[in-house]
Amino acid sequence: MTGLRYVYAVCRPLGAPLQVQLTGVAGAPAKPLAHHGLVAVVSEVPERDFSEEALRARLEDLDWLAATARAHQGVIDALTVVTTPLPLRLATVFRDDSGVRAMIESREEHFRRALERLQGRVEWGVKVYLEPERSEEAAASGPAQKPASGRDYLRRRRLQTRAHEDLWERAETFASRLHARLSAFAEESRLHAPQNPALSGATGRNVLNAAYLVPRAHSEEFVELVDRTKDDAPGLRVELTGPWAAYSFAGENPEESPGGAEEGGEESAGGTAVPPSSKERT
Repeated sequence: MTGLRYVYAVCRPLGAPLQVQLTGVAGAPAKPLAHHGLVAVVSEVPERDFSEEALRARLEDLDWLAATARAHQGVIDALTVVTTPLPLRLATVFRDDSGVRAMIESREEHFRRALERLQGRVEWGVKVYLEPERSEEAAASGPAQKPASGRDYLRRRRLQTRAHEDLWERAETFASRLHARLSAFAEESRLHAPQNPALSGATGRNVLNAAYLVPRAHSEEFVELVDRTKDDAPGLRVELTGPWAAYSFAGENPEESPGGAEEGGEESAGGTAVPPSSKERT
């Protein structure tokens, strides 16, 4: 290898080989780099695109970012089939193999502890949306005739506002109960900020955006549990995604993700996290 090293994930020694000619970011093949009983999965990427200065510009290019996220996720998906990967951030880059090995050594204890905790587990994502047509119905409730007076107009506006509030309150109550039920089943859970529809492209208002860590062997039961709740949510849309590598649970606390964009062991322009939803949106 002569280019920079793009690192996708750290895992235990693979029990089965990676897919033949598995390609990742920049169309480069993904290969294992073993060190201290751990494996970093890496690709060689061109310095002109992945140096610190180049990344600062590239990360502002949404088309490039989306393509890179898809390629990154493709490697993580392939790893998830054969092992339990600990995903690193998008654009985690080092100067050479020595930089990757130094990274493993500096975080070896954390990697081993996280891999032990996540072994045999996957992440499922659950989102609840208030359907837009329900909001429109609430806004249109009440007589459609022209208001007879200013007082009549204000009364109708109050009724519409109350209808919106009642609908949103019911949606929040359903989402809270669903999260409690799923959290009781899962080993761990994470609540994420509601998605911005302008970025996600999803219709409706996001009421719940959560992730659940579930043993792979119990995934079928988890999916059935989510499916059973959908009949209890008129006017709401429940979306289930996964199974993913455990992005939301890879850090040592809920706000931390392992790794970061580095070059030669020093932090650079990258470090954008790649949650599962990146793949769904792009």
